[in-house]
Amino acid sequence: MECRLGCGACCIAPSITSAIPGMPRGKPAGVRCVQLSDDNLCQLFGQPERPAVCGKFTAEVDICGTTDQQAFDNLIFLEQVTGDASESELSDQAAQSLRQPQ
Repeated sequence: MECRLGCGACCIAPSITSAIPGMPRGKPAGVRCVQLSDDNLCQLFGQPERPAVCGKFTAEVDICGTTDQQAFDNLIFLEQVTGDASESELSDQAAQSLRQPQ
C-alpha cells in the first residue's frame, strides 16, 4: 500500500517516545508533531534527524484503512489499547490537532 500523502494520522494519533527535532521528549498521543507541515507532510522525511520509529512505519491497509479517518480511528484504537489515554481523550486531541495545524 502507498502512503496517502497529506493524511498525517501517523504523525498525530500515536505517541512517539523518541526525540523529535523541536520535541526533545517525543510527543504524546493525539498531539500534532511539530515537524508535520500545514499540508500534513513530514518535514523530516528522508532526513537523518527523522526518528527511527517514524522511518520504520509503513502504510498497511490493516492500519491505514481506506480513508484518512480510518487511519486515525485505527491508530487511536491501537494507542488506547497499548497506552494510558482513553479513546475519547485521544479522539478529542486528534480532532483538535487536525483543525489547528501548527
